[in-house]
Amino acid sequence: MEIKGFTYGFFGKRGQYRSQEGYRSRELMFQTGINWMCLAVTIVQKQVHSTEIGFDFAWNSSDRDIMAAVQHAHERGIKVCMKPILNCGDGVWRAYIDFPDEDMEGRGTYWDAWFESYGNFMKYYAELAEECGCEMLCIGCEMCGTERKEEHWRALIKQLREVYSGKLIYNTNHGHEKSVKWFDAVDYIGTSAYYPVAQKAGATVEEMCRAWEKVKERLKKLSGQFGKKIVFAEIGCRSAHGCAKMPWDFIHRDLAHDEDEQAAFYDSCLRVFSEEPWFAGMFWWDWNTFIYDTPEEAAADNGFAIHLKKAERVLTEWNQRL
Repeated sequence: MEIKGFTYGFFGKRGQYRSQEGYRSRELMFQTGINWMCLAVTIVQKQVHSTEIGFDFAWNSSDRDIMAAVQHAHERGIKVCMKPILNCGDGVWRAYIDFPDEDMEGRGTYWDAWFESYGNFMKYYAELAEECGCEMLCIGCEMCGTERKEEHWRALIKQLREVYSGKLIYNTNHGHEKSVKWFDAVDYIGTSAYYPVAQKAGATVEEMCRAWEKVKERLKKLSGQFGKKIVFAEIGCRSAHGCAKMPWDFIHRDLAHDEDEQAAFYDSCLRVFSEEPWFAGMFWWDWNTFIYDTPEEAAADNGFAIHLKKAERVLTEWNQRL
């Protein structure tokens, strides 16, 4: 498995990547034995139906912040996937970004306008990724409503390859893999692998493995169809009882703390996929920009973080073996 990665920096604010706390958090992440860091740089368009993407100079991470985080990883011998993530300021999931196909009274289409803005956004970060020596660029994350616009995506990928020389990956959402007809144009097939692998809370590693085996067969066929390796561009599970049934969940805060279920999710996935030749690896979701300090804080945290939890030990041991 060539990519043993973790995602870092999601919703990181201006200055945080360069702070002592941000540096310390990355150092703790590196100690898990990863060889890739996915740097999730977040930008917001005002509404789900906006056709312009802006930059908040007071909030968004600066180029200097990004360059410092990339340099830190490279100094530790860790490769970097630059992942500019577009969110919507109205709280709507980016997967619902969609527009009608008709024209705007002779001024082109809504899609033309949005892809022009999105293309400028992506080319900016592609140029920065090239300058920083990032080994991979994620060109979109869970943009399900846009995926049918094959011609627009192919044109954008061609433009990105003119300014960026590393590997390109597109990150669809689990269950939408067959909707992307243009995976042949990128180097890796990426998916947010929040597959439900349990039917009940507290499922065992063996039960989860059986569910992963079914997922594996579908993804193996997809890899063969396009001749591209699969990457779990996002994957994770909260340390909360029942979350293996809904690994995407971040809303239900009333669930009991459960490190065993989170650890079983990690262990089962690695058991099933780590030796498959068509599977390139994964970026676990996600390592906090600022991480907590003590076991007591870890025991009170029911989020995706694994620091000082059982899943951290599971992952570290796997990374040492692979």
